[in-house]
Amino acid sequence: MAAAPSATGIPVLILKEGTTRRKGREAIYANIMAARIVAEAIKTSLGPKGMDKMLVDSFGDVTITSDGRTVLDEMEIEHPAAKMMVEVAKTQDDEVGDGTTTAVIVAGELLGKAEELLDKNVHPVIIIDGYRKAAQKALEELDKIAVEVNPKDKEVLKKIAMTAMASKLVAEYREYLAELTAEAILQVAEEVDGKFKVDVDDVKVEKKPGRSLMETQLIKGIVLDKEVVHPGMPKRIENAKIALLNCPLEVEKTEFDAKIHIETPEQMEAFIKEEERMMREMVEKIKKVGANVVLCQKGIDDMVQHFLARAGILAVRRIKKSDMEKLAKATGARIVTNLDDLKPEDLGEAELVEERKVGEDKMVFIEGCKNPKSVTILIRGGSERVVDEAERSIHDALCVIRDVLLEPKIVAGGGAPELELAMRLRDWAEGLPGKEKKAVEAFADALEAIPVTLAENAGLDPIDIISELTALHKKGELWTGVDVLGGKTGDMWEKEVFEPVLVKKQVIKSATEAATMILKIDDVIAAAKLKEKKPPKGPEETETEAGGGETSSELD
Repeated sequence: MAAAPSATGIPVLILKEGTTRRKGREAIYANIMAARIVAEAIKTSLGPKGMDKMLVDSFGDVTITSDGRTVLDEMEIEHPAAKMMVEVAKTQDDEVGDGTTTAVIVAGELLGKAEELLDKNVHPVIIIDGYRKAAQKALEELDKIAVEVNPKDKEVLKKIAMTAMASKLVAEYREYLAELTAEAILQVAEEVDGKFKVDVDDVKVEKKPGRSLMETQLIKGIVLDKEVVHPGMPKRIENAKIALLNCPLEVEKTEFDAKIHIETPEQMEAFIKEEERMMREMVEKIKKVGANVVLCQKGIDDMVQHFLARAGILAVRRIKKSDMEKLAKATGARIVTNLDDLKPEDLGEAELVEERKVGEDKMVFIEGCKNPKSVTILIRGGSERVVDEAERSIHDALCVIRDVLLEPKIVAGGGAPELELAMRLRDWAEGLPGKEKKAVEAFADALEAIPVTLAENAGLDPIDIISELTALHKKGELWTGVDVLGGKTGDMWEKEVFEPVLVKKQVIKSATEAATMILKIDDVIAAAKLKEKKPPKGPEETETEAGGGETSSELD
């Protein structure tokens, strides 16, 4: 119970009973420790030689991954400051799709270095100001060292995707998968006034365990995880004319309760015939427009299915809204919400619509679209875990290619840009006043944690590697970094390890913001947790109470 003594010596209750409160340095240190523990947990998964984490949730489902965001999402984190680190990874992933582990490690290091400064009695506000200035300077220097590329150059895009996938479970297949992802993004990207507009969601990712990762394929169209609704329908249609319907193909029920009095069998027959005629009319409308494939977001009545099958029309029902939008982009069709509005110009086109058996399930392939602005990558793999990790890797690869199209500048990987920025920040810090200079130098040390971690994860001696890298960078070897696979330092540009500058910028922004936010907190007031309700009392307990006896629950 938090209380404040009053002048009369009687305690005044301010906070509710059970509330805990940490103030000043104690609060800052506790928050820093919690955030750093999270960073330490995923530190070992950085780089091509990083380790994977096995996460088991409360239902017993297993996830095996080295993807920073996935690891933090699956961990059930309790501490509020540690949750901020999860948000860093989330922001990084949502904005640029890669560099989640790097961002969390840098944020953790910034807090670690801040702790050392706090021990030397540097005020948190001075550290925060120094970090913000250092971040601003680092972003400026990053722009100077970044190299412009041609965003339409597929080879460059492939190399960037390969770097993003090098640290993942699918690393040995990365060249093949990079080819698919580069082609997919270039297909859906639109150039407007010399700039690219890209939405990663336009690349649909479907996964089915079975076969091998090398049988993952890119379909210039859409794959639906559905089957054709009626066994009598054709399973393959070439030169398809596709109608996209967002209305049910069934006789609609009235909105209010209506009773129909039927007294003779003839009336019953007339009623059924009328219903049948309405359904036949629906199918006639579709036939008249010239559609031979119907993809419906809502339901299709059994009778309508029968008539569609007789007309030789292939139909799929209950398609997700997001898939309908992708189908419209891929086939050029317009989604129609009322069957009466369907016109020949609303139809989309595809060379082939076919139902195929993939693994245990049937799927409908709509492929061979002329200029599809939405495509599908169908992932295959030996097991459920492999397919899930391949999906995460392909998501990262698609995102980094998009980042280069949005800002066509790249840097080399292997910790080279971080080391170069750290050196430049230290030189710049020389002209700053005492305490601020210390904060900027701490920021530079935090950036150096990336090459250090890469070296540690590869089993190399970080001290030897960093001193060698620093000497080479001072000689002007800008792109020398940690060659993890070779077990030494090397020119990462020659080794074609490329990363989008957008990812590096976002790492600096997210990490700095998270660290400064945690440093600014000097009071943590946590409300008491809600107690679980006790089960209702049984008849025996009630009787005892009535008799004036004390029950155990009362004593509690």
